This record gives sequence, structure tokens and C-alpha cells, in this order.
Amino acid sequence: MKKAKLVLIIDDDNRNIFALRLALKSRGYQSLSCNSAQEGFELLANNSDIEIVLMDMMMPDMDGYEAIQVIGASETYGHVPVIAVTAQAMQGDREKCLDAGARAYVPKPIDLDLLIGIIEQNS
Repeated sequence: MKKAKLVLIIDDDNRNIFALRLALKSRGYQSLSCNSAQEGFELLANNSDIEIVLMDMMMPDMDGYEAIQVIGASETYGHVPVIAVTAQAMQGDREKCLDAGARAYVPKPIDLDLLIGIIEQNS
């Protein structure tokens, strides 16, 4: 039996985390979650099974753009692809996310089929 992919969700809003975890579980994925980029770095450093990160772009302390750059620069977990998940849907936001190092951009509210397709393409 194929092992379920492990997805890390980094979002400061627990409602978003709850909804994403439930949706991912319904599609056969396992997930870890945290409320800050710093916690996310720690989870990535301690869980080599994480195959992809879903990163909220608007967080206190360190925004998603900076966090994506830190992840990408890491020797330990820089290989893990990051998907930007954001309510920002202004012109140029997608490009800004991709320029920061995100593999893909998913606007909120999330289209689950789109998200699953992107996870499969990038992990």
C-alpha cells in the first residue's frame, strides 16, 4: 500500500488549518500544521517525511514571502516545494509569490481539486 503524502500547513488562522486538514484527509493525505513560519521551520527540520508545504502569505512576525525564501535557502529542507495559499488576489500577487520561490499559487477560497492537482504535480 502506498504511503500517504505528508503535507505541512503553515497558517496563522486555525479555521483555515482545520478546513485544509479536513479536506486533505478526505483525499488521503496526512498533514502537520502550525501557526507561524518559525514553527514551520522547526517542523521541516525535524520531519524529513514532509513532501510539500502549503504557506499562507499573510502572517504576523514573518510573512509568507520571506518564509518561502528561508525555506528555499535551507540546506536541510530547501528541496521541499512550497505552494503559496493566499486571499490576496490582486494583479501581480501570483508573480510575487512565484518570484519568492513558491512552486505554485492557490487563491482563497481554495478550489480543492485545483489544490490537489498542484500538490500532485509538485510533490
